Amino acid sequence: MTIDRRRALTLGAAAFLPGALKREAASSVTKAQEDAISAILQTQTQEMLDAIVPGKISVWEKYVHQDCVYTAEDGQVSDRKALLEQLKPMPAGVTGDIRVTDFKARVRGPMAISTYVSDEHEDYHGHKLHCQYRSTDTWWKTAGGWRLLSSQVLALRTDPPAITLGSAKADEYCGRYALAPEIGYEIRRKGDGLEGQQTGRDAKELRAEAPDVLFTPGRPRYRYVFQRDPSGRITAFAERREAWDLLWTRT
Repeated sequence: MTIDRRRALTLGAAAFLPGALKREAASSVTKAQEDAISAILQTQTQEMLDAIVPGKISVWEKYVHQDCVYTAEDGQVSDRKALLEQLKPMPAGVTGDIRVTDFKARVRGPMAISTYVSDEHEDYHGHKLHCQYRSTDTWWKTAGGWRLLSSQVLALRTDPPAITLGSAKADEYCGRYALAPEIGYEIRRKGDGLEGQQTGRDAKELRAEAPDVLFTPGRPRYRYVFQRDPSGRITAFAERREAWDLLWTRT
């Protein structure tokens, strides 16, 4: 692509931008200005998280833009009205604390994009829970200050607790499995544990979450769910990612 062609595309795209963004197309804030705005956004974000447990809706009313679109970790999408209706004090027996960590922001004119981790510690009727969420927020500069225009939240997954398999139980999973004629997977013993290796890939440690349910450390979205015939012999395993399975048949 020639320089003139790229320039034409850039100018054409800029023609569709709002006036405020057009003025920012060729310039951006200084590092010092960006750092100052980032500090403001982090403070506002922490204020909003602090307001969740007591259900202080006034804080969210202040910072949430009228046109806000909020996507929760379960995929539910809410507008401003629906989002604010969800903010209620935690029920009796439930307390917690949410801290902003790993906060970063990029500023371009009247728009800022921030990403951070919400580190949540909750006491649920005497039981301690720890969760983390990665959020990406879009902020818009208004006459009243920076307002949250959109937010998307992802639950950060961790490995499940592992159980210990006895030698005889671990041996039951060992063998070769096939997804297709050219794609195989071998499970074998490694010391007191197990490892699995797919064709053309490195071997990975396998641990047991429960009988007939294995996982690879560092891959919390995946499980290996084993299937047995009426006699109890393992015939296959489903490589499960959320609700989708790839079936590997024992060969």
